[in-house]
Amino acid sequence: MEENLQKYADLLLKRCLCLNEKVRPLLITAAVENAEFVRLVARKAYSLGVRDIYFDWIDDELQYDQLMNFDIHEIKNSPYWNKKIYDEYADKDAAFLMMHAKDYKLFKNVDPEKTKEAGKQSIESRPRFKKKQKLDRVPWCIAMVPTFGYAKNVFGEEEPLTKAWDAIFKACLIYEEDPIEEWNKKTRLSEERCNKLNEHRFKYLHFTNDLGTDLSIELPDKHIWLGAGKKNEEGLELIVNMPTEEIFTTPHKKGTKGIVYSAKPLIYGGILIKDFSLRFEEGKVVEIKGSEGVLERIIEMDENASYLGEVALVNHDSPISNTGIVFYDTLYDENASCHLALGSGFPNSYENGENMSKEELEMAGINDSLLHTDFMVGTSDLRIIGTTHNNEEILIFDNGNFII
Repeated sequence: MEENLQKYADLLLKRCLCLNEKVRPLLITAAVENAEFVRLVARKAYSLGVRDIYFDWIDDELQYDQLMNFDIHEIKNSPYWNKKIYDEYADKDAAFLMMHAKDYKLFKNVDPEKTKEAGKQSIESRPRFKKKQKLDRVPWCIAMVPTFGYAKNVFGEEEPLTKAWDAIFKACLIYEEDPIEEWNKKTRLSEERCNKLNEHRFKYLHFTNDLGTDLSIELPDKHIWLGAGKKNEEGLELIVNMPTEEIFTTPHKKGTKGIVYSAKPLIYGGILIKDFSLRFEEGKVVEIKGSEGVLERIIEMDENASYLGEVALVNHDSPISNTGIVFYDTLYDENASCHLALGSGFPNSYENGENMSKEELEMAGINDSLLHTDFMVGTSDLRIIGTTHNNEEILIFDNGNFII
């Protein structure tokens, strides 16, 4: 176990954040329960030359207590949800390592309005970080480190943490002799698939499956497909999600129409949302079914939260999907399924988008929002047809998997 934890820490610091290539300050977000692993990560960071680490501790029980006892005004003014320290470290060009797995059952009775407000305060209190994160101008990575509460919910009462770590090590290729080299191979394959999609320059994608999904998504004229291992302005090839299986781009804000059904549960702020559907017209969500009011509140976060910001393609026949485990954590479940995201798009998935103004991006069809919430739509029978600007139809996905 110790050897695998060492390899996992090395993977996060050296391959995902590239701290062995450029030493910089580091902000670590983690559950207080995971202090032992955080210490291991910190020691490795010190050995790489890092001398400035800020520890942003999370405690699900404290979050729950505030959400249950505080009113909306008190949540707005609580220091707990204020993340301005992220801006201070973004100004230092720090790296950000965010490690957590939420005990979603703990939050099932929380008022969704309070969850929305807490999430809004967390985002609004760190605008400079969010801007740099969106443009990949700071190294950042999201990874899972399980708590006992999370592990018990997903893996049962018997040795849940052992099972959770085993699943993480398999998904992140930690059992391989050299995980970093294995991820180098995966990033090269991801780049090849992105190049194929970019060559076609699709105008529309059409999603259908037996759940009832029948969705057309328009893509901006100069969209770019991205995947694992994308290089930032410094030339560092970062991996922002560990693990990752997705190829993604940004849809045109006003170009989605039809209906889509969720394929896996969504966890938002610890609240579980299952078996929902969204109907779109002219890019905007106009009808939600099955979310018991939770998604309705989420898309009220701002005027653009009801539009899409991401479309991501993931093989159904993929390492995480093949475990058969529903992780109840978006990081893992989105990498087991094609997914969409409500809210903000990615400027760097549009040609020269990182150098465009907010107004120019809006004109190009790139959505801007405080929100970015992924939800899973991929199934074993998903079919995706791409239509080019010459009206040629090309089958991209069949029976849930890439065929190009």
